[in-house]
This record gives sequence, structure tokens and C-alpha cells, in this order.
Amino acid sequence: QRALIRESWQRVSGSPVQHGLVLFTRLFDLDPDLLPLFQYNCKQFASPQECLSAPEFLDHIRKVMLVIDAAVSHLENLSCLEEYLCNLGKKHQAVGVKVESFSTVGESLLYMLEKCLGAAFNPEVQEAWSKLYNAVVKAMRRGWETLPEGD
Repeated sequence: QRALIRESWQRVSGSPVQHGLVLFTRLFDLDPDLLPLFQYNCKQFASPQECLSAPEFLDHIRKVMLVIDAAVSHLENLSCLEEYLCNLGKKHQAVGVKVESFSTVGESLLYMLEKCLGAAFNPEVQEAWSKLYNAVVKAMRRGWETLPEGD
């Protein structure tokens, strides 16, 4: 499964922003209510298209793709990313992301991989990526479960 993930990711990671746009376009199609979570300088985006073309949002896409890249690079030892992912979870919680939204992100990730890989996106590849994504989300969810000091 690790080989399947590495192989398929190689085809995506060459143009992360392009593929990240596919992922987030799909995400906003599936859940338009996520759009207001993305604000820069208190500016609300009027449409997903406006958001998807904002330079700050493209930076966010780059970061998301880098996290996936890190997970792929550390497949043998995801636990070394545990603290990082937990903190990432806390950051997402702080801006109002709901844990449930991660399943929609997962769906969007699989959609992007399918679009990118075409026929190479078979059930084995899908299952391998689902496992990896679930492991990443499990670590991020710990960020929700750890209460801040003093609560």
C-alpha cells in the first residue's frame, strides 16, 4: 500500500497548486458552508472562485499539499508527525473548522487523486489513501480533544 501511495503521489506532487485547486474546488462544491472559514484581512469571499484565485488561499493550498507530502514521506513512521498534526488540528479548531468537515476533505482528496490518476486510481489505491488520510485526521483530531490550559 505504501508503494501505491508513493507512486500515485509522485504524479500529483509535481504540480501541487493545480491539484490542490481541484481538491478545494470539489470541497466547496460539496460543502459551500466552509467558504466563510477562509478570510484574509477580515475580507469575506463572495464566491468559491474568488477564494480559489486569492494569493493567500493559494498559499493555503501549498501548505495543505506540503502536509500530504510530509505524510507520504513519513509513511513508515507517521508518529513522528503526531505533535505537528495535533497542533494543526488545534489551529483548525481555533478558526472554527468542525471535525466532521474532515470527511468532506477526505472525499475531496480522493476525488482529486481520481481526476489526476485516471485509470490508475483503482480500489487498492483508493483504500491505501483512505487509510493514510484517516491516520492523519486521527492525529489532527487529538488537537480538538486536548483542552487549553486553565479550562
